[in-house]
Amino acid sequence: MNSIESLVRPNIRALCPYSTARDEYEGKLGIFLDANESPYPTGWNRYPDPHQKALKEQVAALKGVPAECIFLGNGSDEAIDLCFRIFCTPGEDNAIAIAPSYGMYAVAADINDIGMRQVPLGTDFSLPAEELLAAADAHTKLLFLCSPNNPSGNAFEPAELEALIRRFPGIVVVDEAYADFSAKGSLRERLPELPNLIIFQTLSKAYGLAGLRLGMAFASSYIIRLMSMVKYPYNINQSTQELVSRALQTPIADRVEETVAQRARVAAALPAFRCVKRVYPSDANFLLVQVDDADTLYTHLLADGIIVRNRSRVPGCAGCLRITIGLPSENDQLLQSLSAYEKGDIHR
Repeated sequence: MNSIESLVRPNIRALCPYSTARDEYEGKLGIFLDANESPYPTGWNRYPDPHQKALKEQVAALKGVPAECIFLGNGSDEAIDLCFRIFCTPGEDNAIAIAPSYGMYAVAADINDIGMRQVPLGTDFSLPAEELLAAADAHTKLLFLCSPNNPSGNAFEPAELEALIRRFPGIVVVDEAYADFSAKGSLRERLPELPNLIIFQTLSKAYGLAGLRLGMAFASSYIIRLMSMVKYPYNINQSTQELVSRALQTPIADRVEETVAQRARVAAALPAFRCVKRVYPSDANFLLVQVDDADTLYTHLLADGIIVRNRSRVPGCAGCLRITIGLPSENDQLLQSLSAYEKGDIHR
């Protein structure tokens, strides 16, 4: 593994970040005449804390990670983009990702003019560690691993991931958006021993806060400082900070437990339908299901008001639909619609 500093773009290492006068003020109350805000108290007339200090302390207590090792972004997509902007020189460097996986890695690479090398997953979506290492060259800066992976649903063994992280010459991003649903857990506690590791998590899935758009990145304090330097100053608005802070006070264990139980129920019920060829094991809040005619079944479900994701054209997912686990009543409707499909009552 190269030194982390050597992987950073020179212009980013030399960057003088934007700062505000309030960065120099230690008090909680004051007469704020520095930012040309309206002095009239609408409830939103002041700029939000650009460092999200209070919310980071709350996340730190919840996740067991020091606040200085936490980045909060406008969804995980902001953190993905920052990784390219910090470590990859446009038109020169490249990144690697497993395939199939979350599509925004490749989209962000294209936006930043970074070559993306996609390495197919192995048998039953296993981790192709040697192939990933072989794909790297002197200009490879990033490796994206999603675990549990989207759309396959499987989580990789922590020991496998750690061995790959230690051997990879650049930065390894492990996207754990669905980790709350997996018995394999998180690599967060390994961060102190893995300086080239960045972990993504989100509040959009298990926490039910997709509409607030808040993603989290955990990494060494050095990498988090870089992300904080490069991000736009007020990337998390005040209402989001307040609403997330309130939401984090509500435990999610019961909802996660029910989702996992419903995942098992739906996975057990699906093979009874003749159209279902295979239900892949899942560590996430969705199932990847291979069916006889994905397009026709997708259209049928859509006509019944049930929206799933047709992944049949994604390499490695031929004939597959990705089905999110819903409320028990919603899962019942899914199974009822499949029953109608089996009986020939097909919507086209």
